[in-house]
Amino acid sequence: MKKPAKNSVRNGKKNKLISTQKYLQFSEVHDDTLVLKNGGLRAVLEVSSMNFNLKSEAEQNAIIHSYQSFLNALDFPVQILVRSRKLDIDHYIADLEHRHSQITNPLLQQQMGDYISYISQLVEYSDIMEKKFFVVVPLNPVRAQKKGIFAGFLEYIQPEDTVEKIIQRKREFKNLKKNLDARVQTVKTALENCGLGVKQLRTEEIIQLFYQAYNPDKARTQKFRSMEDLATDGTPMDNLVEDK
Repeated sequence: MKKPAKNSVRNGKKNKLISTQKYLQFSEVHDDTLVLKNGGLRAVLEVSSMNFNLKSEAEQNAIIHSYQSFLNALDFPVQILVRSRKLDIDHYIADLEHRHSQITNPLLQQQMGDYISYISQLVEYSDIMEKKFFVVVPLNPVRAQKKGIFAGFLEYIQPEDTVEKIIQRKREFKNLKKNLDARVQTVKTALENCGLGVKQLRTEEIIQLFYQAYNPDKARTQKFRSMEDLATDGTPMDNLVEDK
């Protein structure tokens, strides 16, 4: 007779993790694309900012007109995301420390050390924030669009995954990706006409974005792993979410 599983701390944490992962909308990321559990695809574009107030009146009018043209060119929805987070200068500090170790002049070495200490304390105690702007381009399979409002809402609040859904996602991905790339090019061209820089996030950058969003405290001390440590055929997004 099979013994019932003991109620241990380890089992309790595992069950809690499973319940947390159950409510995530996304499943994996590969080919520079976020894949949802319902088969939908999402491309993420990082968009540069501009100081609109420093532009001349003619330039402002041109930008507004270009943005209107961008909105009119869309026949599909997009999501505009503004993300604020504490400025992370760890890579900058590491580069300064490397240069500091190569300086032979004692005076310059001391000045570089003082500068590194000043910058580190300034960012640590001043809570300097950085803003990044993203445009999310979606594409959903026809089967997801045909669902009723109630069925769609239930799937949204409880997006369970099954083997059948995984197989169907793999089958649909190639054709959906072609249509998604066309949408991405439309959005990219229209935003560039507004004078903005647009870059599509690669696979590793999308994963890093979610890792930092779901684990803000851990991301400060435990840096994101390289792609060499991740699965190459699609990374399960559940692994990036820290249990609360």
